[in-house]
Amino acid sequence: MPADRPAPGRREGPAKRGSRPSDRTARSRRWVPPPPLPPDIDPRDLDRSARAALRSLPKDLADKIAAHLVATGTLLEDDPEQALVHAKYARSLAPRLPVVREAMGLAAYRTGDYATALAELRAVRRITGDPSYLPIMADSERGLGRPERALALANDPDAKRLDPAERVELAIVVSGARRDRGETDAAILALQGAELNRTTVVGWTARLWYAYAAALLDAGRVDEARQWFGSVATIDEDGETDAEQRLAELDAEDR
Repeated sequence: MPADRPAPGRREGPAKRGSRPSDRTARSRRWVPPPPLPPDIDPRDLDRSARAALRSLPKDLADKIAAHLVATGTLLEDDPEQALVHAKYARSLAPRLPVVREAMGLAAYRTGDYATALAELRAVRRITGDPSYLPIMADSERGLGRPERALALANDPDAKRLDPAERVELAIVVSGARRDRGETDAAILALQGAELNRTTVVGWTARLWYAYAAALLDAGRVDEARQWFGSVATIDEDGETDAEQRLAELDAEDR
């Protein structure tokens, strides 16, 4: 995403006598082998609200799922492919729990499996009514080459319920979708407003400014884009963006 932003299931036993071959095949396909857990993974480290969502399960099963959800979250940034392996296993154990499907959706998104991310996060929204993943869902539509669907999600009435950080993320996606469609002026306008002009730097400031610089550059407003990329470079201490590289590229083009 905008990054560019997680009845109890169980392994089926042997097929009962009289089961059809297709039933046995379906059961075998649902089983996912348990991946080894990274060292120092403790199921008690799972977020309290996520842990509460597992209370309806037997303790041993809840602890197993919790451990793999913790592993998913731990690996999500640096090794999303492996995070997805743990999320898939957790989902195989409790395929109907929103907290498990959320983890699966986020891990799939990070690996670029946008179709799976959409399916899982749609299910979470349908079950819980929580709109907070609208930005990731919209960006997944972009990833699937469907910017018009991304824009439709941005106009969903529930978008008004997003918190400020989520609204910024959705605006970044909208700007990107407009750029996908060649609507450069609209891409710039999508990011303008109070959040862009605020003087206090917050967690999403670098991402917002970077998206604005990129939109300006697409519109041919190179000098303005350079200024905004420069502003990003001064605040992006964690290297969340490649603003410094973009500046260097622009400088090289001027030589």
